[in-house]
Amino acid sequence: MLRSRALILLAAGMGVFAAPQIVQRDMAKPTDTEVLQFALTLEQIENAFYQEGLDSLDEQAFEAAGYPPWVRARFEQIKEHEATHVAFISNALGSAAPQPCTYNFPYNDPKSFAALSMALETVGTSAYIGAAHLLENKDTLTEAASILGVESRQAGWVSSAVLKGSAWDGAFETPLSMDGVYSLASQFVVSCPDSNPKLMVNILPKLEIEPGSPHNGEPVKFKFNHDAVNHDSQLYVAWFNGIVVQYSDLSNDHIANVPDGLQGTVYAGIVNEKAATPTAQTLLTGLAMFEINFPSYVSNP
Repeated sequence: MLRSRALILLAAGMGVFAAPQIVQRDMAKPTDTEVLQFALTLEQIENAFYQEGLDSLDEQAFEAAGYPPWVRARFEQIKEHEATHVAFISNALGSAAPQPCTYNFPYNDPKSFAALSMALETVGTSAYIGAAHLLENKDTLTEAASILGVESRQAGWVSSAVLKGSAWDGAFETPLSMDGVYSLASQFVVSCPDSNPKLMVNILPKLEIEPGSPHNGEPVKFKFNHDAVNHDSQLYVAWFNGIVVQYSDLSNDHIANVPDGLQGTVYAGIVNEKAATPTAQTLLTGLAMFEINFPSYVSNP
Protein backbone atom coordinates (compact mmCIF):
# COMPACT_ATOMS: atom_id res chain seq x y z
CA MET A 1 0.00 0.00 0.00
CA LEU A 2 2.75 2.49 0.93
CA ARG A 3 4.70 1.61 -2.22
CA SER A 4 1.60 2.39 -4.26
CA ARG A 5 1.27 5.66 -2.37
CA ALA A 6 4.78 6.55 -3.49
CA LEU A 7 3.82 6.41 -7.12
CA ILE A 8 0.54 8.24 -6.54
CA LEU A 9 2.61 11.02 -4.96
CA LEU A 10 4.90 11.04 -7.96
CA ALA A 11 1.95 11.37 -10.33
CA ALA A 12 0.23 14.03 -8.24
CA GLY A 13 2.52 16.84 -9.28
CA MET A 14 2.93 15.98 -12.92
CA GLY A 15 1.21 19.05 -14.26
CA VAL A 16 3.92 21.56 -13.28
CA PHE A 17 6.88 21.85 -15.63
CA ALA A 18 9.18 24.87 -15.34
CA ALA A 19 12.16 22.68 -15.81
CA PRO A 20 15.80 23.01 -16.94
CA GLN A 21 16.52 24.42 -20.35
CA ILE A 22 16.18 21.72 -22.96
CA VAL A 23 17.02 21.10 -26.58
CA GLN A 24 14.44 19.30 -28.69
CA ARG A 25 17.03 16.82 -29.89
CA ASP A 26 17.22 14.99 -33.16
CA MET A 27 18.25 11.37 -33.30
CA ALA A 28 21.96 12.13 -32.76
CA LYS A 29 23.45 10.20 -29.87
CA PRO A 30 24.22 12.43 -26.87
CA THR A 31 27.86 12.86 -25.91
CA ASP A 32 29.28 11.59 -22.62
CA THR A 33 29.25 15.17 -21.34
CA GLU A 34 25.54 15.52 -22.17
CA VAL A 35 24.72 12.22 -20.48
CA LEU A 36 26.63 13.30 -17.36
CA GLN A 37 24.85 16.66 -17.34
CA PHE A 38 21.56 14.79 -17.36
CA ALA A 39 22.76 12.47 -14.57
CA LEU A 40 23.88 15.43 -12.49
CA THR A 41 20.49 17.09 -12.96
CA LEU A 42 18.83 13.99 -11.50
CA GLU A 43 21.33 13.74 -8.64
CA GLN A 44 20.74 17.39 -7.77
CA ILE A 45 17.01 16.69 -7.52
CA GLU A 46 17.65 13.80 -5.12
CA ASN A 47 20.23 15.78 -3.16
CA ALA A 48 17.85 18.70 -2.67
CA PHE A 49 15.04 16.33 -1.69
CA TYR A 50 17.02 14.74 1.15
CA GLN A 51 18.61 17.99 2.29
CA GLU A 52 15.28 19.82 2.48
CA GLY A 53 13.30 16.87 3.80
CA LEU A 54 15.61 15.94 6.65
CA ASP A 55 16.07 19.59 7.59
CA SER A 56 12.31 19.90 8.03
CA LEU A 57 11.56 16.46 9.52
CA ASP A 58 13.49 15.86 12.74
CA GLU A 59 13.86 12.77 14.92
CA GLN A 60 10.67 13.56 16.81
CA ALA A 61 8.68 13.74 13.58
CA PHE A 62 9.88 10.29 12.49
CA GLU A 63 9.19 8.89 15.97
CA ALA A 64 5.67 10.35 15.95
CA ALA A 65 5.11 8.67 12.56
CA GLY A 66 5.96 5.29 14.10
CA TYR A 67 9.50 4.86 12.78
CA PRO A 68 12.38 3.64 14.96
CA PRO A 69 15.45 5.97 15.17
CA TRP A 70 17.49 3.98 12.67
CA VAL A 71 15.12 4.82 9.81
CA ARG A 72 15.91 8.52 9.84
CA ALA A 73 19.57 7.73 10.48
CA ARG A 74 19.69 5.64 7.28
CA PHE A 75 18.02 8.46 5.38
CA GLU A 76 20.83 10.71 6.64
CA GLN A 77 23.30 8.27 5.11
CA ILE A 78 21.41 8.34 1.81
CA LYS A 79 21.56 12.14 1.95
CA GLU A 80 25.33 11.90 2.24
CA HIS A 81 25.46 9.49 -0.71
CA GLU A 82 23.52 11.87 -2.94
CA ALA A 83 25.71 14.83 -1.94
CA THR A 84 28.77 12.73 -2.81
CA HIS A 85 27.29 11.81 -6.19
CA VAL A 86 26.62 15.49 -6.95
CA ALA A 87 30.17 16.46 -6.00
CA PHE A 88 31.69 13.58 -7.98
CA ILE A 89 29.82 14.26 -11.24
CA SER A 90 30.26 18.02 -10.85
CA ASN A 91 34.00 17.53 -10.54
CA ALA A 92 34.03 15.31 -13.63
CA LEU A 93 32.15 17.94 -15.67
CA GLY A 94 34.08 20.94 -14.39
CA SER A 95 32.82 24.17 -15.98
CA ALA A 96 30.24 22.18 -17.98
CA ALA A 97 28.35 21.18 -14.81
CA PRO A 98 24.80 22.55 -14.45
CA GLN A 99 24.03 24.36 -11.21
CA PRO A 100 21.23 23.29 -8.85
CA CYS A 101 17.72 24.48 -9.58
CA THR A 102 14.82 25.47 -7.35
CA TYR A 103 12.60 22.51 -6.46
CA ASN A 104 9.24 21.65 -4.98
CA PHE A 105 8.51 18.21 -3.52
CA PRO A 106 5.01 16.91 -2.58
CA TYR A 107 5.51 15.54 0.93
CA ASN A 108 4.32 16.79 4.31
CA ASP A 109 5.32 14.12 6.84
CA PRO A 110 7.82 11.26 7.24
CA LYS A 111 5.52 8.71 5.59
CA SER A 112 5.02 10.77 2.43
CA PHE A 113 8.73 11.63 2.51
CA ALA A 114 9.63 7.92 2.58
CA ALA A 115 7.14 7.14 -0.19
CA LEU A 116 8.58 9.84 -2.44
CA SER A 117 12.11 8.68 -1.63
CA MET A 118 11.26 5.22 -2.94
CA ALA A 119 9.89 6.67 -6.18
CA LEU A 120 12.91 8.93 -6.73
CA GLU A 121 15.41 6.17 -6.07
CA THR A 122 13.54 3.77 -8.38
CA VAL A 123 13.42 6.26 -11.25
CA GLY A 124 17.09 7.10 -10.65
CA THR A 125 18.02 3.45 -10.95
CA SER A 126 16.13 3.13 -14.23
CA ALA A 127 17.79 6.30 -15.52
CA TYR A 128 21.32 4.98 -15.00
CA ILE A 129 20.48 1.63 -16.57
CA GLY A 130 18.84 3.26 -19.57
CA ALA A 131 21.75 5.64 -20.19
CA ALA A 132 24.55 3.08 -19.78
CA HIS A 133 24.73 2.19 -23.48
CA LEU A 134 25.17 5.86 -24.41
CA LEU A 135 28.52 6.25 -22.63
CA GLU A 136 31.62 5.84 -24.78
CA ASN A 137 34.28 6.16 -22.08
CA LYS A 138 34.54 2.85 -20.22
CA ASP A 139 35.91 4.45 -17.06
CA THR A 140 32.88 6.74 -16.97
CA LEU A 141 30.64 3.74 -17.55
CA THR A 142 32.22 1.92 -14.60
CA GLU A 143 31.78 4.95 -12.34
CA ALA A 144 28.15 5.32 -13.42
CA ALA A 145 27.57 1.63 -12.71
CA SER A 146 28.98 2.12 -9.22
CA ILE A 147 26.46 4.91 -8.56
CA LEU A 148 23.70 2.80 -10.12
CA GLY A 149 24.35 0.01 -7.63
CA VAL A 150 23.96 2.38 -4.70
CA GLU A 151 20.75 3.88 -6.11
CA SER A 152 19.29 0.40 -6.51
CA ARG A 153 20.27 -0.63 -2.98
CA GLN A 154 18.72 2.52 -1.58
CA ALA A 155 15.50 1.93 -3.51
CA GLY A 156 15.35 -1.64 -2.20
CA TRP A 157 15.97 -0.56 1.39
CA VAL A 158 13.26 2.11 1.35
CA SER A 159 10.79 -0.18 -0.36
CA SER A 160 11.27 -3.12 2.00
CA ALA A 161 12.62 -1.94 5.37
CA VAL A 162 10.66 1.32 5.50
CA LEU A 163 7.56 0.80 3.35
CA LYS A 164 7.27 -2.95 4.14
CA GLY A 165 7.02 -3.98 0.50
CA SER A 166 9.31 -5.98 -1.76
CA ALA A 167 12.96 -4.97 -2.22
CA TRP A 168 12.75 -5.86 -5.92
CA ASP A 169 10.29 -6.18 -8.79
CA GLY A 170 11.71 -9.25 -10.51
CA ALA A 171 14.88 -10.71 -11.97
CA PHE A 172 15.64 -7.53 -13.98
CA GLU A 173 15.50 -3.82 -13.28
CA THR A 174 13.72 -1.55 -15.78
CA PRO A 175 15.80 0.67 -18.09
CA LEU A 176 14.24 3.98 -19.15
CA SER A 177 15.24 6.50 -21.80
CA MET A 178 16.38 10.02 -20.96
CA ASP A 179 13.11 11.38 -22.37
CA GLY A 180 11.03 9.00 -20.27
CA VAL A 181 12.97 9.73 -17.09
CA TYR A 182 12.76 13.46 -17.70
CA SER A 183 8.98 13.28 -18.01
CA LEU A 184 8.88 11.94 -14.44
CA ALA A 185 11.70 13.90 -12.79
CA SER A 186 11.11 17.36 -14.20
CA GLN A 187 7.86 17.80 -12.27
CA PHE A 188 9.88 18.70 -9.17
CA VAL A 189 11.81 21.51 -10.86
CA VAL A 190 10.44 25.04 -10.44
CA SER A 191 13.18 27.07 -12.13
CA CYS A 192 16.87 26.80 -13.09
CA PRO A 193 19.72 29.25 -13.66
CA ASP A 194 19.73 30.64 -17.19
CA SER A 195 23.42 29.82 -17.40
CA ASN A 196 22.83 26.08 -17.13
CA PRO A 197 23.61 23.99 -20.22
CA LYS A 198 20.58 22.80 -22.12
CA LEU A 199 19.60 19.20 -21.55
CA MET A 200 19.41 16.95 -24.59
CA VAL A 201 15.90 15.65 -24.03
CA ASN A 202 12.51 15.96 -25.68
CA ILE A 203 9.56 17.41 -23.79
CA LEU A 204 6.74 14.90 -23.95
CA PRO A 205 3.04 15.52 -23.26
CA LYS A 206 1.90 14.57 -19.77
CA LEU A 207 0.22 11.17 -19.44
CA GLU A 208 -2.28 10.30 -16.73
CA ILE A 209 -4.01 7.02 -16.02
CA GLU A 210 -7.28 6.12 -14.35
CA PRO A 211 -7.33 4.30 -12.00
CA GLY A 212 -3.97 5.44 -10.65
CA SER A 213 -3.03 2.01 -9.27
CA PRO A 214 -4.47 -0.60 -11.66
CA HIS A 215 -4.14 -4.38 -11.44
CA ASN A 216 -3.16 -7.00 -14.00
CA GLY A 217 -5.91 -7.45 -16.58
CA GLU A 218 -7.76 -4.30 -15.53
CA PRO A 219 -8.84 -1.71 -18.13
CA VAL A 220 -7.06 1.64 -17.83
CA LYS A 221 -8.10 5.01 -19.23
CA PHE A 222 -5.21 7.05 -20.64
CA LYS A 223 -5.44 10.84 -20.61
CA PHE A 224 -3.12 13.05 -22.68
CA ASN A 225 -3.18 16.13 -24.88
CA HIS A 226 -4.51 14.85 -28.19
CA ASP A 227 -3.32 17.91 -30.07
CA ALA A 228 0.26 17.31 -28.94
CA VAL A 229 0.26 13.70 -30.12
CA ASN A 230 0.26 12.95 -33.84
CA HIS A 231 -1.85 9.81 -34.07
CA ASP A 232 -3.13 9.29 -37.57
CA SER A 233 -2.60 5.54 -37.16
CA GLN A 234 -3.17 2.96 -34.46
CA LEU A 235 -1.66 3.84 -31.07
CA TYR A 236 -0.35 1.41 -28.49
CA VAL A 237 0.54 1.37 -24.81
CA ALA A 238 4.10 0.33 -24.01
CA TRP A 239 4.40 -1.27 -20.57
CA PHE A 240 7.90 -1.10 -19.07
CA ASN A 241 8.59 -3.70 -16.38
CA GLY A 242 12.03 -5.34 -16.48
CA ILE A 243 13.95 -5.59 -19.76
CA VAL A 244 11.04 -6.77 -21.93
CA VAL A 245 8.51 -4.15 -23.07
CA GLN A 246 4.96 -5.41 -23.54
CA TYR A 247 2.35 -3.74 -25.76
CA SER A 248 -1.41 -3.33 -25.77
CA ASP A 249 -3.60 -1.79 -28.45
CA LEU A 250 -5.08 1.54 -27.39
CA SER A 251 -8.79 1.78 -28.22
CA ASN A 252 -10.37 4.82 -29.84
CA ASP A 253 -11.59 5.96 -26.43
CA HIS A 254 -8.02 5.57 -25.09
CA ILE A 255 -8.51 2.45 -22.99
CA ALA A 256 -6.14 -0.53 -22.77
CA ASN A 257 -5.90 -3.51 -20.44
CA VAL A 258 -2.90 -4.01 -18.18
CA PRO A 259 -1.09 -7.16 -19.39
CA ASP A 260 -0.83 -10.17 -17.13
CA GLY A 261 2.50 -10.86 -15.47
CA LEU A 262 3.53 -7.31 -14.56
CA GLN A 263 4.66 -6.84 -10.97
CA GLY A 264 6.26 -4.17 -8.83
CA THR A 265 6.97 -0.77 -10.38
CA VAL A 266 5.47 -0.39 -13.86
CA TYR A 267 5.81 2.48 -16.34
CA ALA A 268 3.44 3.09 -19.23
CA GLY A 269 3.68 5.36 -22.28
CA ILE A 270 1.83 5.89 -25.55
CA VAL A 271 3.70 4.84 -28.71
CA ASN A 272 2.92 4.69 -32.41
CA GLU A 273 4.46 1.31 -33.16
CA LYS A 274 5.39 -1.94 -31.48
CA ALA A 275 9.15 -2.32 -31.34
CA ALA A 276 11.67 -4.11 -29.15
CA THR A 277 12.19 -0.85 -27.26
CA PRO A 278 10.41 2.47 -27.80
CA THR A 279 12.64 5.24 -29.19
CA ALA A 280 12.57 9.04 -29.22
CA GLN A 281 10.68 8.72 -32.50
CA THR A 282 8.02 6.29 -31.30
CA LEU A 283 7.41 7.41 -27.68
CA LEU A 284 4.66 10.04 -27.99
CA THR A 285 3.90 10.88 -24.34
CA GLY A 286 5.61 11.07 -21.01
CA LEU A 287 5.45 8.09 -18.70
CA ALA A 288 2.89 7.17 -16.07
CA MET A 289 4.21 5.19 -13.10
CA PHE A 290 2.28 2.82 -10.88
CA GLU A 291 2.68 -0.17 -8.62
CA ILE A 292 1.39 -3.74 -8.85
CA ASN A 293 2.02 -5.29 -5.46
CA PHE A 294 2.79 -8.99 -5.18
CA PRO A 295 3.01 -11.24 -2.09
CA SER A 296 6.22 -12.85 -0.88
CA TYR A 297 5.12 -16.44 -1.58
CA VAL A 298 4.47 -16.12 -5.34
CA SER A 299 6.88 -17.01 -8.13
CA ASN A 300 9.15 -14.08 -9.04
CA PRO A 301 11.07 -15.03 -12.20
